[in-house]
Amino acid sequence: MRAPFTWMLVVALSSAALVGSANAASSFTTFETGQVRPLAQSPDGTRLFAVNTPDNRLEIFTVGAGTLTKVGSVPVGLEPVAVAARSNTEVWVVNHLSDSVSIVDVTTPATARVVRTLLTGDEPRDLVFAGPGNNRAFITTAHRGQNTPYQPTITTILSTEGLDRADVWVFNATSLGATLGGTPETIVTLFGDTPRALAVSPDGSRVYAAVFHSGNRTTAIAEGFVPNGGAAVNGPLDCSAAPGGLPAPNRNFQNIVGPEVGLIVQHDGTHWRDERGRCWDSVVRFSLPDKDVFAIDATANPPIPVAGPSGFASGVGTILFNMAVNPVTGKVYVSNLESLNRVRFEGAGTFAAGFKPPGEPASVRGHFAESRITVLDGGPPKVRHLNKHVDYSTCCAPIPNAENDTSIGFPTGMAISSDGLTLYVAAFGSSEVAVYDTATLENDTFVPSASDQVPVSGGGPTGLVLDEARSQLYVMTRFDNAISVLSTATGAELAHTAVFNPEPASVVTGRPFLYDTTFSSSHGDSACASCHIFGDFDSLAWDLGDPDGTVADNLNPFAVGPFINPDFHPMKGPMTTQSLRGMANHGPMHWRGDRTGGNDQISAQPNRGAFNEDAGFKKFNPAFEGLIGRSALLTASEMQQFATFILEVTYPPNPIRALDNSLDAAQTAARGMWFGGISDTLQNCDGCHRLNATANAGLTGAGAPGFFGTDGRSSF
Repeated sequence: MRAPFTWMLVVALSSAALVGSANAASSFTTFETGQVRPLAQSPDGTRLFAVNTPDNRLEIFTVGAGTLTKVGSVPVGLEPVAVAARSNTEVWVVNHLSDSVSIVDVTTPATARVVRTLLTGDEPRDLVFAGPGNNRAFITTAHRGQNTPYQPTITTILSTEGLDRADVWVFNATSLGATLGGTPETIVTLFGDTPRALAVSPDGSRVYAAVFHSGNRTTAIAEGFVPNGGAAVNGPLDCSAAPGGLPAPNRNFQNIVGPEVGLIVQHDGTHWRDERGRCWDSVVRFSLPDKDVFAIDATANPPIPVAGPSGFASGVGTILFNMAVNPVTGKVYVSNLESLNRVRFEGAGTFAAGFKPPGEPASVRGHFAESRITVLDGGPPKVRHLNKHVDYSTCCAPIPNAENDTSIGFPTGMAISSDGLTLYVAAFGSSEVAVYDTATLENDTFVPSASDQVPVSGGGPTGLVLDEARSQLYVMTRFDNAISVLSTATGAELAHTAVFNPEPASVVTGRPFLYDTTFSSSHGDSACASCHIFGDFDSLAWDLGDPDGTVADNLNPFAVGPFINPDFHPMKGPMTTQSLRGMANHGPMHWRGDRTGGNDQISAQPNRGAFNEDAGFKKFNPAFEGLIGRSALLTASEMQQFATFILEVTYPPNPIRALDNSLDAAQTAARGMWFGGISDTLQNCDGCHRLNATANAGLTGAGAPGFFGTDGRSSF
């Protein structure tokens, strides 16, 4: 969403890596796929199986007292993210980018091999076994892809509102079918978008599926309904009439009025309200369902969603990472983030010009997302903020500090003891495993304590497996592509075993700057990945204007215009989070192009440095102070490492395009329109949204690769 008389830079949705690795000897492509269930143990407890996501392999280990010994390695599909052991000799691996599941015979680890490949919907993420004899395999996928039965009508599906778009493919593991990719028993479709995590009830009769970007019931109102200088900002709260204009402040400390912008509102289950509690029901004339976690009857023939209110849970969280089920009580634990995007503004919140009205939150600085565990037990969700010790009224103490040391960042994988009393949580952002008593977690009497958090060397833990027979916990550490062995009795790290990592050093050293909450925020609970989930986005809009900011010159090249002052006012209004993928060679960044090297006036470069993406990305450094709540900016060296890494991250392949790259009739017609006649009175679509990944338009200098989705210029 953007106001009239503003400008927009289209960031490419590239389907190929457009920038080479910083390591000239490497041809590695960085997709930055998030792991979901990276570890599994054989039923007899003698072996550990791990996905090697960057190397596209399944790694096999024998386990001992404080030891892991590698005994096998099997090539599987692209970007494996989850693994499940069906028996001591059969392991299933979910391949996120291959849209497939590899079934691996591990009878003899040294000669283990893929014996069957199942084709699924787009970008599968998780897999569990449930149902009669645990012989049904449930796999989460997006509602699209070359393998889906919906492919002939995919255009209609993607453009039709109100359709279920969360798929769970179900295969009978004892009867996979004679077709090349296997024949699913059914595809369960749920009312949500892409699902991620799965979990199974203790008796195997229920499968729980969680929507990944489940949202928080927010939307944005267009600027025409919230004009600057409108009605009083304090009412009405009773929904008797439209609340009027944009809440103050609508100008920065220089007393320069900002552009007309929209406003983010949130549905509270009954009414739409802004951050000040004003009612907007007269403007937003619909309600917004909030179905986050679904229950599937795994014993039905075929499996079906559980009907009625007991079939789903609402209010679980905004971003749902993983789930675990208490083996004794059957309660479901959901690790998640809750986003606070209804609150306006970033920055220090001093509002130097005195425009801050009573009751207006200063900004989201240091408090824009909360790491949580939500407990589902059949009643209202029990939401547990894992960092309730943090004093969000203050910001931002130098690091290290006691508050930071106690905080948890990005709870992902979980494991529960067989007696149901202890929950282990992988804290991806704070590089530790947090240990909770389930009873005190459920009744919210737990006290966050550093003594209940076990640091993990390597960093970035994503998945856990509990080996109670050996009093050990196995932890996958994504930052260094390794596995730690922790003692559950003492908390000591007994071993740290690396697997082969083909990633260049620039990726390994730069990745933590995206995720490390301990390093990024004074409170120790947030990082860039709080919004840019796994280097992508959170499917939300945020108003990250800053009344304490200054108006900046816009020196970017324009395709059309500018017709009035094009400069960047700090009060920019709601804008949806953009992906950090595919930014290399695409010019100024963010919606307005206000993250740009063009302001640096690098005269020796074409277009004065506007196409220097390295310089452009470094313009995000102030977000560490003004948004995440760090006491200081990153150093030049640290920001360089971050920029080098992120500019290597690329988009995955197009999920709609046929595998042989052919076009159907509708796509052929669309391509003809794209490259055909004038579409906006001046040029065709390709005039701005350039689709030429192999040659540039002379804007970025000789030898540069081409554009894919944009030509990097702004348009008024």
